[in-house]
Amino acid sequence: MQQEKPKQTDPGTPQAPPTHQADAVPSKDTAKDPTRETSTLIDFMCRLGQAYLASGEQTAQIELLLRRIASAHGIRKSRVVAFPTALFVSVDDGTGERFTLAEGPTTSLRLDQIAGVFTLGAAVQSRELTPQQGLEQLTAILREQPRFGTLGIIAGHTVLSIGLALVLMPTWNNVLAAGILGTFVGVLKALKQGRGVLAVPLSVVAAVLVSAIVFTAAEHGYMTDPLHALIPPLVTFLPGGVLAMGMVELAYGDMVSGSSRLVNGFIQLVLLAFGLAGGAALAGVGMADLVDNPASIISSPWVPWLGVIVFGIGVNVHFCAPKRSLRWLLLVLIITFAAQRISAGIVGSEFSGFFGTLVAMPLAYLIHLRFRGPPILVTFLPSFWLLVPGALGLISVKQLMSDRAAGVEGLSTAVFVFASIALGTLMGASLYKVITESLGLWQLQVGRVGRYFGRTKTKR
Repeated sequence: MQQEKPKQTDPGTPQAPPTHQADAVPSKDTAKDPTRETSTLIDFMCRLGQAYLASGEQTAQIELLLRRIASAHGIRKSRVVAFPTALFVSVDDGTGERFTLAEGPTTSLRLDQIAGVFTLGAAVQSRELTPQQGLEQLTAILREQPRFGTLGIIAGHTVLSIGLALVLMPTWNNVLAAGILGTFVGVLKALKQGRGVLAVPLSVVAAVLVSAIVFTAAEHGYMTDPLHALIPPLVTFLPGGVLAMGMVELAYGDMVSGSSRLVNGFIQLVLLAFGLAGGAALAGVGMADLVDNPASIISSPWVPWLGVIVFGIGVNVHFCAPKRSLRWLLLVLIITFAAQRISAGIVGSEFSGFFGTLVAMPLAYLIHLRFRGPPILVTFLPSFWLLVPGALGLISVKQLMSDRAAGVEGLSTAVFVFASIALGTLMGASLYKVITESLGLWQLQVGRVGRYFGRTKTKR
């Protein structure tokens, strides 16, 4: 067995494909050399797997997708083991087993890059592209610059912060604070662009600075609700998706990946809490002062719904969603928010995330598979940020650091929130599968009924 380790380790900074031992042997016809083709296929599988990991995809699904690609290109014996921080690929092309180890990614991808990665994977699996062409296109996708540029990153973060403020606590002071602080954090994220190693320190620095600004302003008489003023500009740092996906993987029995993601998400929450505490300390405020400071709420019942639309537009610009995907993104956000609001009035906010994702997941599947919309993660990930499971976890961590009794209650709340989100994700995907595969129901091919009857009439 040959062991190879490719040099490419970060999807955000693509490098030249790694050199394998088999490549050192010259071939008169490299285009038809099975050894060369196998090396190219392994390179592509490793780099595509890294891109899938950077997209936040479930590790079990990544293993399945990569094995299907290997099978589509003539490799009947392939093994793939994916972890959030490592990827193992083994293929047997008939001449011997070839084994490769690749490190996990250090950066996450934008929504347009996620869409490009999943589209590319499907094209190579269907043999529309060769692995060599896949490598070239993958490099181009990972090097692609944001569609809206640096100003788009800043403006998008400002808009999504304002939208979330309208959803969480629609007061004029909170909206103004969200706009100013959202712009400030957007500038920090724009400066960090292309520097994946600064991702974790940036979240702490941003939390310290935002917290210091908020509490200094409060000390000088600017009336705002500190917690709800802190959440909107920092929402993109909250690891709600990581924690929920970790619980999904634990539910599937993937103990290593699920546990590592849960630990990673919890550490991010703790770092954010320490950042908030540090900023409060700089402003001369203690953790016990992190309490609600109610103000006059904008009374219109349509304000939160407007906030959802504004939030979706901000996400579309800041995370560079693929072209022609805004309508789908807004549709999923609005329906998810409606399900959450209705369920919150019945079962409480702690379990409302279950019903939100129970609706969002099959809707994302339907849009992608039946309406040829963007990939599932593109429309589903913003739902996590809107449900703000990380915000509830952040409050819980703050309570945990304040006093023991409140900490136990806050931790229990966070566990229930993430468990409900993960369970809703699992049941939503299962619901779509049952409806489309077991019950049929026209395979949910809306708009194709006429063509179906046309084919039936022709056969007769």
